[in-house]
Amino acid sequence: MNVDDYAQGWTTTIIDGLNRPFPWGSAHQSQGPDDVDVTPWRLHPCFHGCLDWHSSAHMQWSALTLLEHANQSIDCATIDELVGLLSARLTNENAQVEAEYLRVHRGYERPYGWGWAALLSAKCSALATMTSNSPEWASATRIVGRQIFDNLLAWLPTMTFPVRTGTHDNTAFGIGLCLDAAQALGRSDVVDAIVKHSHRFFDADTDYPSSWEPSGNDFLSAALSEAHLMARVYRAEGRSGEFGTWLHAFLPHLGQADDNLLDVAEVTDGTDGKLAHLYGLSLSRAWQLRVLTPWLDDDARRRIEVATDRQISEVASQITDGDFMSTHWLVSFALQAVLAKL
Repeated sequence: MNVDDYAQGWTTTIIDGLNRPFPWGSAHQSQGPDDVDVTPWRLHPCFHGCLDWHSSAHMQWSALTLLEHANQSIDCATIDELVGLLSARLTNENAQVEAEYLRVHRGYERPYGWGWAALLSAKCSALATMTSNSPEWASATRIVGRQIFDNLLAWLPTMTFPVRTGTHDNTAFGIGLCLDAAQALGRSDVVDAIVKHSHRFFDADTDYPSSWEPSGNDFLSAALSEAHLMARVYRAEGRSGEFGTWLHAFLPHLGQADDNLLDVAEVTDGTDGKLAHLYGLSLSRAWQLRVLTPWLDDDARRRIEVATDRQISEVASQITDGDFMSTHWLVSFALQAVLAKL
């Protein structure tokens, strides 16, 4: 799978999702009878559409990433529509509303949505000269990103244990995205905090029972998300050469012939949002397996190459042609998986 081959269809899917106001899952915790208006664009003028806040954020990240990597494969009318959409969302005024909401509702979208929105901020900053609108996108998303990092720094010390689910609450996945963003944005304080607490959470983990995965509505592998995080942590410390020792103790069967992390999970009903998570599981596995191959032997690498190609290809039709329970979010995970092979 090549990004250019899919860029037009994926971009159209992103625009369709962002422009679709309903269905909408607000996840808003009302404080009283006067706090029940959950109109998406009122509460979240930057991040509505695509069913929920986090999907809106990461599909906007996907939009920018496609413009970065494959703009020659997207027609001019689609690019103009996308730029107009982003420019209407990513304004300083809208971002102030989002940041204030996150200040008041400090656990909202923790840590999954935090990670994607922070990554969007990093992408906007990196591409600040791409279009005449890009500087405002960067300015707006920095406002949101600063509040996310404030919330993150306050939250991490309170965590007695990490959350190891295969869904949005997974600690390793969310703070891994935040680590990527913090490094790109030059937030050494955030990098240091994530590195410190990642070691506290995960240093002693060995022989993870990955054969117990997945649970029925997972879109993440808890095993691979933890390993992916720790690969970044060691890299941030300049110790990537030492990561292999930790990885082999944690997942001693990674990439072996009987490793179920190389499988494609069956989805029996793609219109069920929870069951459709399993499409995303195949894509997130492909992404993270590819990231981890440098620390594996040649046989494991070959198995992973074959397996990840299959994990992506068997889900490919759902990314643009599936039910909205798939199309509102899968582009982002497909994009990460494809870019991980470049």
